[in-house]
Amino acid sequence: MMTKTNIQSNPQGETFFLNLRFLLMICVFIGNAIEPLIQDITAMHALYMWIFTFHMPLFVFVTGYFAKANLLGQPGRRLMLQISLQYVIFQSLYSILDVTVFKVQNVHHSFFAPYLLLWFLASHFCWRLLLILLSKWTPLQQLAASLTLGVLVGYLQVDGAWLSLSRTFVYLPFFIAGYHFSFVSAAKLFTPGVRISAGALAAVLLGAVSLWGHYIDPGWLYGSMTFSQLGHSEWYAGTYRLALYALQLLAGIAFLAVVPLQESRLTDLGRRTLYVFLLHGFIIRFAAVSPLYKYVTNTAASVLLVIGAILLTLLLSHSLIRKWTSPVIEPPVQWLLNLERRAFRPFGAASKH
Repeated sequence: MMTKTNIQSNPQGETFFLNLRFLLMICVFIGNAIEPLIQDITAMHALYMWIFTFHMPLFVFVTGYFAKANLLGQPGRRLMLQISLQYVIFQSLYSILDVTVFKVQNVHHSFFAPYLLLWFLASHFCWRLLLILLSKWTPLQQLAASLTLGVLVGYLQVDGAWLSLSRTFVYLPFFIAGYHFSFVSAAKLFTPGVRISAGALAAVLLGAVSLWGHYIDPGWLYGSMTFSQLGHSEWYAGTYRLALYALQLLAGIAFLAVVPLQESRLTDLGRRTLYVFLLHGFIIRFAAVSPLYKYVTNTAASVLLVIGAILLTLLLSHSLIRKWTSPVIEPPVQWLLNLERRAFRPFGAASKH
């Protein structure tokens, strides 16, 4: 339980959200690792569907929360440039490896079609722009508009994966909610009774997914497909997304309430989740083209795979990984800012005469 003193010493909830971010990164890695198994192993299908009810909405929520510190001004511009560089670098790396190492067939490589997990970078860039555009509106108006857009985008007759268009708008409400989230107010609700109840709710949701998850098309949980791509052209198809938002909200609250509040080793690991996120895709790709999944044919073997995903998350979060890969994961952007300054200097000088 977080006492009043704890709340005052951590007014922005950084510790809580770093803990949350690392736990979600574990879920991301596990979800991607077990995806090839969900058609054959019932337990992995249940775990996969359960994870997808909350992990991406909450990941976007966390991203919105941390955007408070650097949405506008020079810090905001610097981060936008860094996101752009990350996208170009990793879109190129994954595409090159697909052709030269992984030998993946029938994949369309384009900077306008984010590669697998890189949709998050494209959408993150857009979420920031959209929030700036909506900055004159009240938080409630922003949230209402984002929910409306999240539903309406499903009716578009386009490929939802193009420029991560669908996911950008589907997950926009969670980014806005995270940006305006007040940790001080929410932390007062994290009593032992609430946390126990939330843990029970999370277990109930896992059980419900185990029993009825096969009735839900996973495409709804990805947020990348339009209603017609999901086989629903009815005029009321948007109500399904609203129902899904309700499920994701419930599952997200249940998970939030069981996240540790105290600073620990988990908190430090949460500062390096970007490294896990951008690098774990290479491991997943190598695993997919290796014979690994031929040997994972039962629940016991799949549990070992889950443990392996957790251990690899810990490994990629190590400070040495950050030291070795930071030029690529967090590329310097000062040179771009300098170029921009030099490019516009003549215009500024001309305007003075």
